[in-house]
Amino acid sequence: MPMQRRTFLRTTLTLGGLSLVSQDLFALKYYPQPSNKKIAIIYSTWCGSSRDAAVWISEGMGGIADVFDVREEPTIEYFDHIIIGGSIRYGQVSKELCSFLENHKEELRKKVRGYFIVCGNMRKPVGTEEKVKYIDKHLATFCGVENLPSRVFNGRVTKRLLDNETRALIERFEDYDDLRRSLCLDYGAELLKAMF
Repeated sequence: MPMQRRTFLRTTLTLGGLSLVSQDLFALKYYPQPSNKKIAIIYSTWCGSSRDAAVWISEGMGGIADVFDVREEPTIEYFDHIIIGGSIRYGQVSKELCSFLENHKEELRKKVRGYFIVCGNMRKPVGTEEKVKYIDKHLATFCGVENLPSRVFNGRVTKRLLDNETRALIERFEDYDDLRRSLCLDYGAELLKAMF
């Protein structure tokens, strides 16, 4: 007996809706080696450098951490361990990340295991001064957890990905890429070792 049109449409819409819901739960989910560890890396970015750093940090952990852009508003209750990171602009991370961290401060206090920052730093090498400024005195204050493994990475700029106002401010500069995958992989391995 052929399926009626109404039944077909209802079934298609229901299955499509379930598919959309399940995709929202886990962004960039890829496990080359399955794990029962519940780890999330939550980041904010302006032109993709913190996204890449987050993915590479997960790769350094064997690819077992779910990676979320903070704009996806991830549900953190599912996770036991959370890494927080973001790109710096005008000396701070994005408003979306600040708001997320403030709204989830109590939950994060029990779960945050590390921090990372990506910044251009005028293309100069990053060091202790940037760690203190951007992590200890900025990012860690939102979560209320100090003395965790943390890294500041040099970043990159892709002007085509910036908003018009910001692009106009840096028009005289060329695109550059100082973010190093190997450093992110090393940090991921360090985080995994510190957690387990």
